[in-house]
Amino acid sequence: MTARFDAPDEGSNAEASTKATVFVVDDDVSMRRSLTNLFQSVGLGVIAFGSAREMLQSPIPDVISCLVLDVRLPGLSGLDFQTELARLNIHIPIIFITGHGDIPMTVRAMKEGAVDFLSKPFRDQELLDAVVAATERDRKRREAQQTVANLQSRFESLSLREQGVMKLVAAGLMNKQVAAELGLAEITVKIYRGHVMKKMRARSLADLIRMTETLGIRANRPEQTQV
Repeated sequence: MTARFDAPDEGSNAEASTKATVFVVDDDVSMRRSLTNLFQSVGLGVIAFGSAREMLQSPIPDVISCLVLDVRLPGLSGLDFQTELARLNIHIPIIFITGHGDIPMTVRAMKEGAVDFLSKPFRDQELLDAVVAATERDRKRREAQQTVANLQSRFESLSLREQGVMKLVAAGLMNKQVAAELGLAEITVKIYRGHVMKKMRARSLADLIRMTETLGIRANRPEQTQV
């Protein structure tokens, strides 16, 4: 099974791009209608499905979102759907709802990353609070991913020599040590270092080090020569 995630339309406005959407998967028509009305009443987008398979086979907008998921579904159960989404590397925060919950179900769901596990009947505000927490989690995840993507793009804009200088500087080497390591003049290293700071938009050495950590870039510092 696969799921298609569509990018937002280029012509969509800023409000549309930041509006959260709640995906609902529940085989009970009346429950889907009730949840849809609830979420729409507070300004959330809603897309509802009758089964996990239906959602997997549908184009899904790539927007800030969460999934309100019934545990007991025809075909793929809610808990198995959670596992399948993780296998597909689809990271939608999940809120489980069920009229037949038990402790093992709750433990499994929460261990696999669910935001909440609510037993029917639940209060509307209880569910809305869970949705706020879930969509905020998704917003932060997306912001973190975008930060990494931006840093990766800047790093790839560096020349190979500049990348080498950046790694060694971030590993703690002084300019003269970097020069010795790369076989360059110290003044040349200073020039490369300036290019790196500008292209990476680093405000300080500490800022540059944080960037390399975020990108997972490592440069082993050479062993000090014994004298």
